[in-house]
Amino acid sequence: MAAVVRGRRVSRQRAPGCLIVGAYWKHWVCLFPQHGPGRKHSRPIELAPWQGEIARAHPDQLLRGLVHSDGCRVANRVRTKVYPRYFFSNRSLDVQQIFCRACEDLGVSWTRPSFKHISVARAADVAKLDVIVGTKE
Repeated sequence: MAAVVRGRRVSRQRAPGCLIVGAYWKHWVCLFPQHGPGRKHSRPIELAPWQGEIARAHPDQLLRGLVHSDGCRVANRVRTKVYPRYFFSNRSLDVQQIFCRACEDLGVSWTRPSFKHISVARAADVAKLDVIVGTKE
């Protein structure tokens, strides 16, 4: 952030399990045009062309960030067996499509168990996400 907002103060604050980094700058909306007024799930969210290029070049990093922000890894219990599974939850269909596209770019199969959830449950795909996502710290 400091490299982008040269000459401006970048704050760093420790919180349990994370580091909060912030900087005030009126041009953040130029870099992140998906931010705007209103609820995220009720307005269009789309990647700018330059963001789409980065997303396609680095789908693993995009997935990691999406899972860390709006996803989780759970133990799915079926009868007496327990299977690991990933869920991604977001009400915005546009954000869901970004997640699904990144999965497809990496060959990860997904399903939609409800209108706001995306699930990754196949053992090979869960193992792939385990490597990509890592642990939330």
